[in-house]
Amino acid sequence: MRKQIVFLILLGIPFFAMADHITGGQMYYKYTGTTNGLNHYNVTLKLYMRCNSGRQFPDPGYVSVFDKSTFARISDIPVSLSNQETLTLTDNNPCITNPPIVCYIVGYYNFIVSLASSVNGYILSAQINFRIDGISNLVSGYGQTGATYTTEIPGTSSLAAADINSSAHFTGVDLVVSCAHNAFSYNFAAVDEDSDELHYYFCNAYATGGGGGRGGEGAPASPPPYSRVPYGAGYSGSSPLGNNVKINASTGLITGLAPTEGIYVVTVCVDEIRNGVVIATQRKDLQVNIADCNIAAASLLPDYLLCGDTKTITISNQSVSPLIKTYNWDFFDNKGDLLYSSSEGNVSYSFPDTGSYSVKLVINRGGPCSDSVVSLASVYPGFVPAFEFSGICIAKPTVFTDASTSVYGTVNSWEWDFGDNADDGNFSENTTHTFAVTGPKNVQLIATDTKGCRDTITKTVNIVDKPPIQLAFRDTLICLNDKVPLLASGSGIFSWTPEVNIVNENTPNPIVSPTVTSVYFVHLDEEGCLNDDSVKINVVDHVTLQAMNDTTICSSDTIQLKLISDGLNYSWTPASQINNALLSSPVAVTDVTTTYNVTAVIGSCSASDRVVVNTVPYPTAKAGDDKLICYNTSVQLQAASDGNIYLWTPAASLTNASILNPVANPQASTDYVLFTYDSKGCPKPGKDTVLVTVLPDIIAFAGRDTAVVTGQPLHFNAAGGVSYLWEPSTGLSANDIADPVGIYNFPSPGILYKLYVYNEAGCTDSAFMTVKVFNTKPSVFVPTAFTPNSDGRNDRLRPIAAGMKNIEYFNVYDRWGQLVFSTHTSGEGWDGTIGGQPQGTGTFVWIVKAMDYSGMPYFQKGITTLIR
Repeated sequence: MRKQIVFLILLGIPFFAMADHITGGQMYYKYTGTTNGLNHYNVTLKLYMRCNSGRQFPDPGYVSVFDKSTFARISDIPVSLSNQETLTLTDNNPCITNPPIVCYIVGYYNFIVSLASSVNGYILSAQINFRIDGISNLVSGYGQTGATYTTEIPGTSSLAAADINSSAHFTGVDLVVSCAHNAFSYNFAAVDEDSDELHYYFCNAYATGGGGGRGGEGAPASPPPYSRVPYGAGYSGSSPLGNNVKINASTGLITGLAPTEGIYVVTVCVDEIRNGVVIATQRKDLQVNIADCNIAAASLLPDYLLCGDTKTITISNQSVSPLIKTYNWDFFDNKGDLLYSSSEGNVSYSFPDTGSYSVKLVINRGGPCSDSVVSLASVYPGFVPAFEFSGICIAKPTVFTDASTSVYGTVNSWEWDFGDNADDGNFSENTTHTFAVTGPKNVQLIATDTKGCRDTITKTVNIVDKPPIQLAFRDTLICLNDKVPLLASGSGIFSWTPEVNIVNENTPNPIVSPTVTSVYFVHLDEEGCLNDDSVKINVVDHVTLQAMNDTTICSSDTIQLKLISDGLNYSWTPASQINNALLSSPVAVTDVTTTYNVTAVIGSCSASDRVVVNTVPYPTAKAGDDKLICYNTSVQLQAASDGNIYLWTPAASLTNASILNPVANPQASTDYVLFTYDSKGCPKPGKDTVLVTVLPDIIAFAGRDTAVVTGQPLHFNAAGGVSYLWEPSTGLSANDIADPVGIYNFPSPGILYKLYVYNEAGCTDSAFMTVKVFNTKPSVFVPTAFTPNSDGRNDRLRPIAAGMKNIEYFNVYDRWGQLVFSTHTSGEGWDGTIGGQPQGTGTFVWIVKAMDYSGMPYFQKGITTLIR
């Protein structure tokens, strides 16, 4: 059973010494008036602590005030604990198996801060050194990371009188229980006394790292900007709970499926928008504890996006609680018409066309723990998220351009995550971002279209400290008086030096013609991001070329032609015998002596040389025709060669492995390989193979001895070979086939047939068969007495069938009617024992039932005497 997980939302704004028992909170303020040029704000800091932690809220702590633009420290305010309360979830839902205990203590810090009206505005910050250890959506092994919690007071630069502001205040209930892989919702809605428009989104959680100085351990906070926490693979500030959880930008409602067991950092930002201008951003930082439990629920993803290349959905309830007994699925089109129903636990359905559909699941209909859910299925294949980027220099803007496409809709939503510590909530179609640190950055774009399709693409952008220059070469040769283009590529403005014997020195690809070996330096300027490189041009007045020495090879062998040269291009002839005539060291194949000519070129300079390859034929080797021999016999191999040394393998079954015509005596089919050598100059052997196939031993079978009656056809069925011969041919329809038919018109005490069996090689073996012929009707003969004394005569009571197709049964009973023996095979008999114990002298009854050769039934019984 898959375990479900309870989702315990515990807010996280711990901000003082060793506060790893603090699990969350928020900071907000209310404008109360202005006197003597100072704006007064009533600030509340709300902290959450685990119940029974054995720890206390810090009292007092610090909240620091910074200039929002310059990050200059304005003041550090000691804050006292005002009051605290305990919150406990007491609703024991009978549909939850193993429900967790949800309990935490809330501490409140209230204080007044008076600040002069500012163009830039202010940031209020509080910090702790440690979050709870082992957070699941952070990098494994990172250890306890700190936390920074902020609230913003707007300045007047963005909007006049923006500082006359009461912050947005998150008001959602913080006792939330939901099991993993089940639908849940958490309300992050905020209220704003100024009636500002609010926009919600997931954003990066802050660590304690900032602009330097102090922070944590009961000390004032360090100044901004603040670094984000190190998210692990599959998570980010914009996807803190994975891709199955999202937030409504207008309402602040989080919905989706809870992830697996663990603790997760989640931060929600809300922008305060006044007259179309964002004047401040408030934050709520959560540490989410997901505990172990099961819940009976109808749980589906919020939506199912069939935006790829299929219109078929395979869907199942995300909850697998043992309390779920029944399922009812209904699929509807956008008109509400029912398309398909099912009562299976897992359902597959192919939608008839593109469009929006709804899927409804009801569990335990009419019973305990009944629940239902409706999810949207968007069937619009052809949605592909994509983006391009340019500019990869540190501290310079990198331009990101959306390239997403949609077949049925229009791309209308974008959410960027640049894989660093900045730019939360970037929702532009095309945007720029300035990276502060070099190295690879995993940039993520979540794109959505007007049909509801949503998908994610991630690309790695490698940020460097200088723009890359790609050079076609860094060192080359030219011939005196030749010209060569210098081939470079990159983004920016190019310039080359020295400006000697060069044309178009301010382009990526100038042309140079130095008279002596020279180094040309390239400089690349991409909007102030600089890089330099160089190319060396070696100038020569001739080509150096020395081909390999003449050599000898065996005919049709390959040889690699080698040379020593500083040439840049090569040409070999004859090209038809060379794998690539333009290589410096190609491979040649020839069966006759050949002269190979080579020309090496550097621009207008060239040189030529040659190599003579002498060929010597391989020694001939003819191992002879393949052989077919009888089992356990030998054969003489008949080989031929113009060589003078011979070697056969394998040698173990040969009389002499170093002669042309040894005698082979293999026990199984064997490939004999002949190697021949000569003294004509080819060091390699000639080789050929002969297969000696050893036929298996003949196992001749004529059939079992039998009895027939006169006029009864007897079908013979020999086996063991490919041809047969019966002697004598008495009564047989043919004597040279395996299955003749015998018909007998006269009785006989026994006709002894000898069968000769032959295989493919003419090897032979023989077998015998006796046929008795009775001048009676079809009968089963049973002796009236038998003597089981192991003298080899009349030791068993056997039924002897004559003229019978088969014996259905032959049973023997003692005088009390107990069955002591039974068989259905003619000639198989009773040995006079019961259960392995010899029986004494006595009388026994036998009964036989059979069918004769004409298909008529036969039944007979009688008495026999066992004599000891």
